[in-house]
Amino acid sequence: MMRYLTLPAFALLAACATPTAEVAAVPTLEKLWVAENFAAPESVALAPDGNYLVSNVGMGEGGAKDGDGFISKISPDGQLIERYWGAKLNGPKGIVIADGKLYVSDIDAVMVFDVDKGGLGEKIRVEGAAFLNDITSWQGDIYVSDSGTARIYRISDGAASLWLEDERLAGVNGVLGDGDRMLVSTMKTGSLLSVTPEGAITEIASGMINGDGIGIVPGGGYLVSSWSGQIHYVGEDGAVSKLLDTSEEGIQQSDLTEFGDVVIVPNWTPGTVTAWKVVR
Repeated sequence: MMRYLTLPAFALLAACATPTAEVAAVPTLEKLWVAENFAAPESVALAPDGNYLVSNVGMGEGGAKDGDGFISKISPDGQLIERYWGAKLNGPKGIVIADGKLYVSDIDAVMVFDVDKGGLGEKIRVEGAAFLNDITSWQGDIYVSDSGTARIYRISDGAASLWLEDERLAGVNGVLGDGDRMLVSTMKTGSLLSVTPEGAITEIASGMINGDGIGIVPGGGYLVSSWSGQIHYVGEDGAVSKLLDTSEEGIQQSDLTEFGDVVIVPNWTPGTVTAWKVVR
């Protein structure tokens, strides 16, 4: 005798037969090279000539206007090409290249250099800024985080203005433009946030205290460094996995930047820059 399934039973079988969405595997990091002899390196950008530019805060305090900061140029395998590229700075941290220019956050100003020539550069003052940190190019403008005021500033047509201020940005650090959103990391709560152009904030993950650089992993998920010595993987579901912890070795993981499956991470202490391959 043929039996007919009731609607609830049929729905249950259909649900069981539906393939589940694949979850991206947690990646691992494979060390490629380590470059040495930097002075509190903080951030890295890929220049048009295929080499990397690295910001060095210098031997003084990160917020000191002491003229001890500078930009270095290194090769794709970490060999030093120019120790001093462009003019001396105070405490350069985040760097980003857009439209043939290198933008560098420098405490309470953003310096702008011709990415091919370097030179003296031009200064854009950011009124009200206390500790400018990371910087990104997004939707035609430049955005820079201010870790000292829980603010993000926008630079448009050579002038800076306040874009976003929110208590959830306490200890704001990393910023990364990604299509119709900006990814933001914070130090206080260790959060990875998604922010719309209108300033609406959504938390993706938290608990990565001293959050710093952000990378987007091919195949899904994110990398977030914590300057105290950790590199984390954040899945699309917000789950956090610690991939690396060098805090006991005295190695800090500063503003990581991801270029495809290669991640370049300056190590403020002990003054090195490390390249990793992301392996799945």
